[in-house]
Amino acid sequence: MTTSRLLSFYIYACAFIVGSVLMGFEMLGSRYLFPYFGGSIGTWASLISTVLCALAIGYFAGSAIVDRHPSQRTIAVSILVAAAYLALVPASADPIMSEILDTLGDGPSATLLASTVLLLVPLTLLGTFSPIAVSILTRSGSEAGRIAGLVYGVSTVGNVVGTLLTTFTLIPTIGSRAITYYFAATLACCAGILLLPTGRPKP
Repeated sequence: MTTSRLLSFYIYACAFIVGSVLMGFEMLGSRYLFPYFGGSIGTWASLISTVLCALAIGYFAGSAIVDRHPSQRTIAVSILVAAAYLALVPASADPIMSEILDTLGDGPSATLLASTVLLLVPLTLLGTFSPIAVSILTRSGSEAGRIAGLVYGVSTVGNVVGTLLTTFTLIPTIGSRAITYYFAATLACCAGILLLPTGRPKP
């Protein structure tokens, strides 16, 4: 199989963007949870655990998708659904967090459930990106390791940028709900990029 250079550029660019939004939204998740459950280490443990579980599920799901539909359209759809989920968060987060607090209190089960409702679905969908991207970009078994390293490396750099940018720039200057909408719009643009016509993989 051959993959166009343009498609490769799109995928690596989206790996960076998806990585940035993924970790940015984790940091933003604290702003949704803290008013209800506090900023204790337990709340952070719930957030981090949920993110790791979401990524694990996403990686497993992505590896299963690779055997069936490894295309840029597939990852574009996953990213677009994640964007739609994020767009619903600002309006729905407060009533959901209040309901969880009223029902379960502010203990570990409550913070884990709140983190799961907030983060699990969109981050799982974003987690499918890397394994599928590696499959699309890999042309031979001999370059699989190099491609995997590049995709996960670019994504991890995006993680770092998203964490620092969200924490030190966006949160202090823009409201959490506005940032969430910006993240959703960014992901939607990313999905649109992947749906642009390119030299698609050919048999």
